[in-house]
Amino acid sequence: MITLNKDWKAGKEFSILILRLVAGFVLLYGHGFGKLSTIFTGQEIKFFDPIGIGANPSFYLAAFAEGICAILLMLGLFTRYAAIVLAINFLVIFKVHFKDGYEALELISLYLFTYIAIVFAGGGKYSLDNLLFNKKR
Repeated sequence: MITLNKDWKAGKEFSILILRLVAGFVLLYGHGFGKLSTIFTGQEIKFFDPIGIGANPSFYLAAFAEGICAILLMLGLFTRYAAIVLAINFLVIFKVHFKDGYEALELISLYLFTYIAIVFAGGGKYSLDNLLFNKKR
């Protein structure tokens, strides 16, 4: 029974790693790279203003969340903070697309609740958070 418990704990830690890597990479590849490259190449920003702060600030916040926070999530560095930023980002996206119906909200909800789960789970054993900030080591 003790061996079984150890295997379950290892599986949990590995599951958190997989969840962080996939949730971060898919977002970074699909959305973050494009937004970050728009900023770094100086292209014209064409974005909407979902929270009333202007199109450019909204774009920069989305680029930070979908680019920088996705990278932090994959590294497991400041994991909970990055996941909170991402969850807030997807709450805004959910609000914007709420009127579009279930098909639009399905993937958004999957992202949103994945990031909420990571907020509660943290970076896990296989993260830079654990390596740098775990006082039990």
